[in-house]
Amino acid sequence: MNGDSKFRSNLLRAWRDEMISARNYRMLAEQEKNPERKAILAKMAEAEDRHAERWAGRLKTIGVEVGAFRETPVEKARRWMLLRSTPEAAAQILEAGEAKADGLYAEMLAGPLDKADRKAILEAQKEENAHSMMLEEMTGPPKSYQPQRKLEKILRAERWHVTAGGWIGQAIYGVNDGLGAAFGVVSGVAGATNVNTEFVLLSGLATMIASALSMGSGAYLATKSEREVYEAELERERHELEENPEEEKEEMELFYQLKGFSPKEAHKMVQRLAKQPEQMLKTLAHEELGLSEQTFPNPWKSAFSATVSTAVGATVPVIPFFFATGLNALIASFVVSTAAHFIVGASKVVVTGRSWLRSGAEMTFVGLGEAAITYSLGLWVSPLLH
Repeated sequence: MNGDSKFRSNLLRAWRDEMISARNYRMLAEQEKNPERKAILAKMAEAEDRHAERWAGRLKTIGVEVGAFRETPVEKARRWMLLRSTPEAAAQILEAGEAKADGLYAEMLAGPLDKADRKAILEAQKEENAHSMMLEEMTGPPKSYQPQRKLEKILRAERWHVTAGGWIGQAIYGVNDGLGAAFGVVSGVAGATNVNTEFVLLSGLATMIASALSMGSGAYLATKSEREVYEAELERERHELEENPEEEKEEMELFYQLKGFSPKEAHKMVQRLAKQPEQMLKTLAHEELGLSEQTFPNPWKSAFSATVSTAVGATVPVIPFFFATGLNALIASFVVSTAAHFIVGASKVVVTGRSWLRSGAEMTFVGLGEAAITYSLGLWVSPLLH
């Protein structure tokens, strides 16, 4: 199995990429003056050597002898430029190489593979991702500015958590979607039926129910899928920690060194973590993959928040038709919906940090444009309904 030409070609590319990366890391380590970076680059070169040896051995089993490694003139020129770059620029170039390797492994994983090959490629891909994160740490400003850089990263991460997973953000965007959908439908049906209150009311309520259920189920499935991915990655990390504990500890030490700890401090921290396997596992997942259980909200809570907020938003344009008829109901719906668009837009400041006035005005403009378009379409199709 996996002896086809596509698999051989990709595996040969992977072998060459790993050989090139190993040389790049090793030669950069030789000229690196910072002892911490020097040690990290050397260990990364060793990891790339292991990958290259693994692929060379696998190629041999399917009848391909890799022979002696020879660089092309283009590859030599790239290394010449790499070695004359600043440490930060060199790290960025290497990070791009790691991303390229990750893409190749992703392509290989998408094809037919036996269990052993899939496992080997996943392990290599995980290490490439870890290398990318290490290089990202190395591309920052001088060490004296690292506290500020770390603070900026924390603030960006916290804002991402609010916008992506916070129930407040979900509620605001749920109201936004429900309001926009119902306002458009009410305007369109009003234009098509000469403001037939019964038709407008029926279509508005149907839109409210459909939008709320759609948003709720979508939020539930999306959040559940994210949690399932997290659990699957955590399980994979668990197996790797059981099978290669020393390699995993070494990676953790490198991460802590990049965060400013000395090799001795990093070793001590990892040894302490190793005494608590579950905590070690979660820390590995967080450092290597950027995953944390706290980033995934409860699926049912997400579904409830999205459903209720969408229903609330969709109800606003419909309410006037319960108390008035004809043009009066349409005008009232237009007024309350426009006001609601501004309020919802201004409320986005909670999760976006933008100007509340600009955000509110933008949302109002979008809502009015949507209503104008759907009302015009309703008027256009009106003759066909009579």
